Amino acid sequence: MKIAVVILCDNSAKYIPNCLESLRKLFLGETEVEIIVVDNASSDQTADLVSKKYPSVTLISNLNNLGFAEGNNVGIRYALNQNAQYIWLINPDVTVDRNSLSGLLESTSKYRQAGIFSSKIYFTPGTENTSDKYSKKDIGHIIWYAGGNMDWGDLSTTNRGLGQVDENQFNDDTETDYIPAVSMFIRSRVFAEVGLIDSKYFLYFEENDFCQRAKAAGWQLMYIPDSIAWHANAPATGVGSSLQDYYITRNRLLFGMRHAPTFTKLHLIKQSIQLYLGGRPWQKRAILDYYTGNFGPGSFQP
Repeated sequence: MKIAVVILCDNSAKYIPNCLESLRKLFLGETEVEIIVVDNASSDQTADLVSKKYPSVTLISNLNNLGFAEGNNVGIRYALNQNAQYIWLINPDVTVDRNSLSGLLESTSKYRQAGIFSSKIYFTPGTENTSDKYSKKDIGHIIWYAGGNMDWGDLSTTNRGLGQVDENQFNDDTETDYIPAVSMFIRSRVFAEVGLIDSKYFLYFEENDFCQRAKAAGWQLMYIPDSIAWHANAPATGVGSSLQDYYITRNRLLFGMRHAPTFTKLHLIKQSIQLYLGGRPWQKRAILDYYTGNFGPGSFQP
């Protein structure tokens, strides 16, 4: 059995060593694992660090930043060509427990109709939003994700258990609404049936779109608490930035018009008109680009 771990990096030199060191310690048994780092044209020497310190890692360097969707697809295509049976997408700011992979693999036998699996994900110690409210013994066991809920009214997702101390309240395997690519373990057959991550999104909503396409094809999404990971929740983009204005506005329309119920689609159309008339500059451009079909990187210029 072959498993490929795909890690997309974008100026991740601060985080990638801890991620790769944790993967080195995985309990593998008879499993063959190839670690694939895709560098998305980083400017902080991420690629040099990986090539020099981790020569056993397969490094793919993109000449340009292809975005989160297509950047991951580069690694996924390579893994599929190497006949990987499972592909594990994880973020570079993630570290994993040594039994995290075995927990995911065991679940693939228990849940034959499940195509995508997720770990129980904690905040990396020191990255909790309000760390002063937790006792010292709780640090490292503050939940970031224990399954996800989807609100189809406003197209928002909620991480179950976010900010709670883990007291075994989320210790049952659970079918879930969506899985973040922070730790997303995927049967290769899912890609054969529903395709890769849609590069139209470039950034934001792409992982949930992939989850919803898998569900529509009959695959279940499973949260597996026996697989543990820690997420530093590193900010990839500025909160409230022009970049977020553009990609979230455009891609929310794309995602909603594909997957949402009719009443939400009608609300999206009304909201898009309001934003085009009175929104911020990059929101207006995002609305225009959605309706003219300008996807991928689109018009955004930082």
